[in-house]
Amino acid sequence: MPVRWIASGAGYANAFVSGNVLVDAGVLPMALEPYADAIDTIVLTHCHYDHTAYAVEIARMCGATICIHELDAAGLTDDPRSLAMLFGARPPGIVPDVVLREGDRVGGLEVLHTPGHTPGSICLYDRGQRALLSGDTVFSGGSFGRYDFPGGSRAALAASLERLADLEVEALYPGHGEPVSAGGNRHVAAARDLMRLYG
Repeated sequence: MPVRWIASGAGYANAFVSGNVLVDAGVLPMALEPYADAIDTIVLTHCHYDHTAYAVEIARMCGATICIHELDAAGLTDDPRSLAMLFGARPPGIVPDVVLREGDRVGGLEVLHTPGHTPGSICLYDRGQRALLSGDTVFSGGSFGRYDFPGGSRAALAASLERLADLEVEALYPGHGEPVSAGGNRHVAAARDLMRLYG
């Protein structure tokens, strides 16, 4: 299933549309109007405000349910966990419709619990397409998300990168920066190796 990149401006996160699923909600709702009739589920890769800012408005526009990992659900209402104050804002202030766990499936995507950036960070994996929607766990170019925010853990992130490096990844769709359509494994392996280097 093709993944459509919805780039965000103003320092917020990328969003991606895969079939009926929107991954992350840091883009203005108007950017998603062409997909509004198709989207019925919003998956938040973690609770940071730059990924959740417009979740309520987009859900209302699309009639969509909002999903997040159970360990990050509290970050939708908690100022420190959401980092909303860094953006001069408040968190969405909602309870998710669905809490996700390791191994759940949303559309054609498998939920991989990849803690480290936050306790409930997830990636979404399409095994058939070898596509990884990685949130802030790993970025193209061989870098990874910060682990010095509330709830972050270097050890957990290192373990998550080791796990992801074992997957077959062709396309990589990160929470920030440009996606890559081929050779995603190399980017993930580079991030893992960088983490090992500074271990």
